[in-house]
Amino acid sequence: MRGTLLIFSGPSGVGKGTVVKELRRRSDRIRLSVSATTRKPRPEDVEGVTYYFKTMEEFEAMIGRDEFLEHAVYSGNRYGTPAGPVDELLDAGCDVVLEIEVQGALQVMERR
Repeated sequence: MRGTLLIFSGPSGVGKGTVVKELRRRSDRIRLSVSATTRKPRPEDVEGVTYYFKTMEEFEAMIGRDEFLEHAVYSGNRYGTPAGPVDELLDAGCDVVLEIEVQGALQVMERR
């Protein structure tokens, strides 16, 4: 059975992360999507866990290949949700949570 794509969207500090954390605690089927970004990694970041870190050229190539469910520019950096990893999890029967801003949520809803 294919999983369900869930979108949690809203302003910063509204509690999206708290709700997602509780959902994940209650179900081992729920996975959080990992975004791609052009920002530089911080010491606590782990490639493929906190983000997929991309150069601007890599990110733009991914846009050109239509590989994102959604993408946006924030504070001079690009952020986006790669479709491939999300679809792999959905195909494996996992429910996938996107914790994204409102414009990104609208893009996903148009595409899916």
